[in-house]
Parts: sequence; structure tokens; C-alpha cells
Amino acid sequence: MATDGTGTLWVAIVGAGPAGYYAAEAFTKGDTNVRVDIIDRLPTPFGLIRAGVAPDHQSIKNVSRRYTATNDRDNVRFVGNLELGRDISLDELKEFYDVVILATGASKDRPLGIDGENLDGVIGSAAFVGWYNSHPDFTHLNPDLRVASVAVIGNGNVAVDVARILAKTAHEMASSDLAEYAAKRIHSAPIKDIYILGRRGPLEAAFTPKELGELNAMENCVALVDGAQLPDAANDDDLTGATKKNMAALRQMALNLPEAKPVRLHIKFYRRPVAILGESSVCGIQLEETRVEDGKCIGTGNIETLPAGLVVPCIGYRTSPIEGVPYDEARGRFVNEDGRIDDQLYCVGWAQRGPTGTIGTNKADSVATAHKIMAEFSPSGKKGREGLDALAKERGLHIVTFAEWKKIDAAEVAAAHNGAPRAKFSDVDEMVQIAESPETS
Repeated sequence: MATDGTGTLWVAIVGAGPAGYYAAEAFTKGDTNVRVDIIDRLPTPFGLIRAGVAPDHQSIKNVSRRYTATNDRDNVRFVGNLELGRDISLDELKEFYDVVILATGASKDRPLGIDGENLDGVIGSAAFVGWYNSHPDFTHLNPDLRVASVAVIGNGNVAVDVARILAKTAHEMASSDLAEYAAKRIHSAPIKDIYILGRRGPLEAAFTPKELGELNAMENCVALVDGAQLPDAANDDDLTGATKKNMAALRQMALNLPEAKPVRLHIKFYRRPVAILGESSVCGIQLEETRVEDGKCIGTGNIETLPAGLVVPCIGYRTSPIEGVPYDEARGRFVNEDGRIDDQLYCVGWAQRGPTGTIGTNKADSVATAHKIMAEFSPSGKKGREGLDALAKERGLHIVTFAEWKKIDAAEVAAAHNGAPRAKFSDVDEMVQIAESPETS
């Protein structure tokens, strides 16, 4: 197997999340002549695993072990703290690498498109989840949680995560990696009512049974459902899979009593937001009752108002545009044909499909794109990482390697207390400083 010169196919993957790592794994599995550099603007790898997965779902984060195994291969390198557009251009990457793959995910919130969504106290789920997960982009948010009620818009797992994190006690979150600054605010908040609002019905909801079931097992919060919004129980035997399990959980919640616990979590179906109320900050949300006919959500004209001092829309994400890359505004992703953007540029994961599916869903298109590239491309004698490293040295950039990330990782684990798995750093300069520090015992 060739390891350098014209015998090497050089691939740059921009984005060190699941899609990027699945592609790198496919490129380098077995005896190939491909060398992969996984580039990320943060000094930390794993993307959504680190900054998107709920802090109390530590088992899901174990998939990072698989990505670590990929990074331990001789033909894979993590290049952290290098931002496309800030530190290096796309044209420069194309100059050094035979193929560039965008695996940048979808980190921007999709707008609601209603009056009042720009009021203080309206925080999209990408930002809010990033805040409580110590993402450097969102530590400044400083949300005011001195509110009695919260509206979470959406009927998927992200909405469930947000509601659950707000409802759980400090004791329940002790074994999580919830950001310490977020924990202080959340656990001292006077929140009494949390609403999860979905514009369709329970049969159309996108919850997975495990996540939905967790809402019925919280110490301090009781999950409530209006039984009148559930379909006739006589038809439950016709349901299958996740829908059947979800319905069983919802029927159990419909039997709960509001006074059973101090905090109430209301799951309300057939409600779509039409306006967020307030002058400078949120004080309520206006909802229209809906019905579902032939798969379509139709407004009935019946309006109700809920009090809310915080509104968290969890209605989907958009890939961040990149200058010079064609972008599909409607779908919030790059314009591509089965991952191909142009002769040298490809995309995988949410950047390719839009924000759909679970972490594992990204594997299929990442593997397919990698195999397609290996079948169609031949090494062209480009400089690859030699060219990238020379440019970084010339510009005085500090590339954080995977070995240096392990120093950050070890420092976070060492800083944990009270049963937490780690205390995540959120300041990039601090992380780079740790990465640059000498090895310690």
C-alpha cells in the first residue's frame, strides 16, 4: 500500500461529527491507499455526540469509542481548531487534496416564521442545547430561567430532551455532563409548567419510545396528556413498532394527576404556534387548534393562549451555507446529487440529506459516498497534509491533533466531581492551551 507521493489519494473531510467519521472509516477500512484528514473548527472531535446528545444520555455517547478507533488508524488524522473560511479557503483545500467532503452537519435553527420569534426568551433548540452542552458558540446565551412556564415547540426527541433537562432535579442530573453554569440556572429556576406542543397528533409524533418513556419516570415532574387527544384505544392492537409503544406510554400519562408532583409537563397535540406574545420579552404563546386530514395539518381557527416566559422551538435545523457552495434554501442543505456537489467536492450526513434520522442514519450515505469516490478517483500527486501543515505553519495556526485532544479529554475527566463523567471546557483558548501543555502524569 502506497503511503505518500502519487500513490496516495488525499481526502479532506470538513466536520468531525458522526457523518465525517463514518466516511473516514469507510475510506480507510482494510488495505487502501487513501489518507484522510478530518478537519474541525473546534479543538474537540465528535460534533453532535459531544454538543448535541443530551447530557443525561451518556450511553449514546459511547459511539465516540468507534470514532476514536478510526482516528487511531495510521491513515486518519484529526485536524482540530482549523476553520474553513477563517483559516483556510475551500479553494486551498482543493489545491492540497484530491477530494473535499463537507460533513458540517446542520447547526442552525430553522425559523418559526411567526410574529414574536425574535423576542428575548425565544431560543432555538440548536442554541439552547448547545448552551447546556458547553458548546463554545452558545455559552454567552445567558437565558433568563426565572420563569414559571416554558413552551417547547415540536414533537420529536429534541423537544423531549429539552423538556426533560429542564424538569429533572440536580440529583437526577448528577451523573450527566450538563454544563455547570447551566445546572446552576436550571436547578434554581422556579419553573412549574412545561408544555411540549405538537401541531399534529400522537400517531404522527416523532418521539422514540425510550425517550418518551423517560418523561414518565422523573422525580419531581409529572407528565400529563389529555386523554381526549388520544385515538380510540380499541384501535391500539392495529398499531405496530414505535407507534404502539408510544401510545402505551401516552395512555399511562393520561392517567396521571397534576397534583402528583410539584412540576407539570403537559404534552399537547393538535396545536400550532401562530404568534409569540410580548413587547421586549416573551410572556406567552398563541396557539391554533388543528386537525389532521389526509395527512395534512389543517387549522380550525380556534385560538388559545398559554403563558410562557421561555419558548424553545425544536422544529428542525439547517446546514450553515459556505461561500461558493450551492445551497438549497428550502431544504437547508447543500445542493448535491447523491453526495456530489462538483467534480472535487462532496457532502455527507445532514449536509447532504438535511437534518433527518438518528446518529446511525448518517452511516449509509457516508459509506456510499466514500465507496463511490474510491471507485472513481485516482491519486493525482497532490500534497495533502504536507501542504496543509505548511500553510498552517506559515499562518501561525495551531492545529490540535487527536493526541492533543486526548489531553483535553483527560483534563475534563479529571475536573469532574459529584459523579459526573466530565466537566466539559467551553472556552476554545483554554482548550488550545491545554492541548499545547506538556504531558503530565
